[in-house]
Amino acid sequence: MMWVPPENTDPVLLHAPTRKSVALFGAVNLRHGQLVTLPQPTFGALTFRQFLGKLLSHRARGRRMVLILDNARYHHARSLRPFLESRRAGVRLDFLPPYSPDLNPIERVWKLTRKLATHNEYFPKLENLIAAVSAQMAAWKKPNPVLRRLCCIT
Repeated sequence: MMWVPPENTDPVLLHAPTRKSVALFGAVNLRHGQLVTLPQPTFGALTFRQFLGKLLSHRARGRRMVLILDNARYHHARSLRPFLESRRAGVRLDFLPPYSPDLNPIERVWKLTRKLATHNEYFPKLENLIAAVSAQMAAWKKPNPVLRRLCCIT
């Protein structure tokens, strides 16, 4: 709710009237505080599989990657089974309890991203918003102390 004294004029809030969006997959390497992201037009089993492929390319040789996921439908898609089965030695998917985003470290990253890149900003075009978020993502591509602290890594 916003209150405006009667002697002042109503504030004007600029906004871009659009319903366009971009999906952004992301994962934090809890060992190093490194962020891996992949923008996609939508969320789905196919785009999630592409993200998994990118993520697995960051896996340390001889180490198994454990992914902590929420219960989005595309995380459980049957079409992913052959891909995951063929990489069983290198990756394991662990699912959080339903409706528990506070347990997922990536949710903290999204919240900080919004605070640093998008809060109190007007983006006249979707491209401007994408550029602002992309700049923040680029800053976190390398291991860094901000994400280590954010995700409570000691």
